[in-house]
Amino acid sequence: MTDIDIIEEINAERNFFIAVNSKKKGKRKDEVYALSQYISMSADKARRVIDQIRGRSYEETLMILELMPYRACYPIFKLIYSAAANASHNKRLSKADLVITKAEVNKGTTMKKLKPRARGRSYMIKRPTCHITIVVRDMSYYGEYRDFVRNLSENDRKKVFDGDYRLI
Repeated sequence: MTDIDIIEEINAERNFFIAVNSKKKGKRKDEVYALSQYISMSADKARRVIDQIRGRSYEETLMILELMPYRACYPIFKLIYSAAANASHNKRLSKADLVITKAEVNKGTTMKKLKPRARGRSYMIKRPTCHITIVVRDMSYYGEYRDFVRNLSENDRKKVFDGDYRLI
C-alpha cells in the first residue's frame, strides 16, 4: 500500500466518523432516545435511580434495575427497554453494544387534590410528577475506529491527523 492509499482509506474512515457524529438539528445519527412524561413520582426519587445507571451498558443496566428495591425502577426499566427496542427496530443497532449516554429527570406538573378533614376543613394533597429521558448510543463503531487508528504507524497518523491523533 502506498502512502496515498493509506491516506485515502483513513480519510474515508474519518469522513464516516464525522458523518455519524454530525449534529444536524440537534440529533446524532448513532443515538436513540425514549421519553416518558407525567410519571407519578417525585423527580428526586427517580434521580436516585437514574444516577446509578448513567454511563452503563444496556445489559448491566437491566440487571441493576431488577435488583434495586426502589419503586422508581420499574418505569425506568420499561423506558430503557423501549429505548433499546427503538434502537434495534429503527436504526438496526445491536442491543449488546448500547450504552446509556444521557439520562435525565425533569420535574413535571404537580397534581393537587383536596382531602376533607374534621370541622369542614380540607388539606391539600400534592402528587408530584416527573419526565424521564433516556438516550442510548451504539459504541461498537468507536472501538473499531480506535483500533484502526492505533494500528497505523506513527508516520501515517501524523500525515493524516496533523498532530491531533491523540484526541481519538
